Amino acid sequence: MDISRGFHIEQPDILIPWGISEAELEKLFDGLDLRRVTNGYFVTHCDSLSGLSHELGFHFDLRAGSILRELEFFGGNFTDNSSSFQTFQQHLEATFGQPTTTLPGTEGFPSYTWLLDGCEIVHYVRKRFGPEELVRIKRKL
Repeated sequence: MDISRGFHIEQPDILIPWGISEAELEKLFDGLDLRRVTNGYFVTHCDSLSGLSHELGFHFDLRAGSILRELEFFGGNFTDNSSSFQTFQQHLEATFGQPTTTLPGTEGFPSYTWLLDGCEIVHYVRKRFGPEELVRIKRKL
């Protein structure tokens, strides 16, 4: 995957270019499941990251003309935080290779970061209302 150009969703088969507008995203998903949660944020169910079924959130930078800057991965049918974390990590490594950095994290999970072609990919757990897993890809400008 050439992450510098955008993110490839496997099912449905769509390349999501960085910097597209909300209207352009809606056109790419014409007739497919795409839900507007609020201004600047959409969610769909899809397969990506080498075959993982999950929810995918699209975050638009409203200050920069409402362009796509960040993807958020969550959901799936996991029975506990550990199986979710392990599964996401396996799929991230299958897609992007070994992380650039691995640091001790919180809540008993490490913190992983990939720096690839102008993008930062993070996978870690933070304490919010209990442990919260974060998997995000952000386009750096």
